[in-house]
Amino acid sequence: MSFKRSKSEAEKTLSPEEQQTMIGEVRKIIGPIADKFSTLCSDASVLRYLRARNYNTKKAAKMLKGSIKWRLEFKPEKIQWDDVAQEAERGRLYKADYMDKQGRIVFVIRPGIQSASSSCAQIKYLIYCLENAIWNISSNQEEQMVWLIDFQGWSTACLSLKIVRDTAQILQAHYPERLGLAIFYNPPKVFESFWTMVKPFLEPKTYKKVIFVYPDNPRSRRMVMEEHLDMDKLESYFGGKNTVGFNYEAYAQKMKEDDKSMSDVFDSCCSSSPGFLSSEFHESV
Repeated sequence: MSFKRSKSEAEKTLSPEEQQTMIGEVRKIIGPIADKFSTLCSDASVLRYLRARNYNTKKAAKMLKGSIKWRLEFKPEKIQWDDVAQEAERGRLYKADYMDKQGRIVFVIRPGIQSASSSCAQIKYLIYCLENAIWNISSNQEEQMVWLIDFQGWSTACLSLKIVRDTAQILQAHYPERLGLAIFYNPPKVFESFWTMVKPFLEPKTYKKVIFVYPDNPRSRRMVMEEHLDMDKLESYFGGKNTVGFNYEAYAQKMKEDDKSMSDVFDSCCSSSPGFLSSEFHESV
């Protein structure tokens, strides 16, 4: 397995004017319902869907319609900390309190820690974390994220193929172009066969963002960990100098504060009833 980052050189490069034209085409395909979902159909959001479909406007519009339908049915913005707090307790997944050197939000994932929750609860917590992270991205901040995955204690019993498949489907279909880099830190030899089974669920753009790093390989540590992350802030289980790690109480308090801010904004912005939006959307498609 290589730790070198793959490059997506085949991706189209368009001028801002060409991008704007395509964004307009996608909105035209979606129709008036786009006005009801101003955030999801913003220029930046539509552009992510276009990039995910290599600037094919029809495919991007179909993908975006799928996300609108999913959000109407699943209501990810309604998930609160109290709904997922139990899954968060052990620090199996959390948003780090530092950015990478490009200013990207960092998620720490430790799949070697067993979860006592159902697969639905695990995915619900992941979605909650993504929604919270996106909420916290400022207008001038890098919109993609870094996933740091620590394989200490991992075995094939730790994670089901179904959860991986469902997670990949949600991430790729409804959070396109949010992943900037995934660092798989010190995966065991047995992971190679598991990775072979997982790759078919991933789009080429996704798995090309994955880098394998091994602590006994100084070159991979230097070229990946030290290049992308501040070693003084990085947790010790990734070879960093931070020995504090995950603090559940502090994390819970921050999430609750964010929940309150998000709810206030959502309640003030969404005066239309969800039922009205849902019926109008289904009529439009």
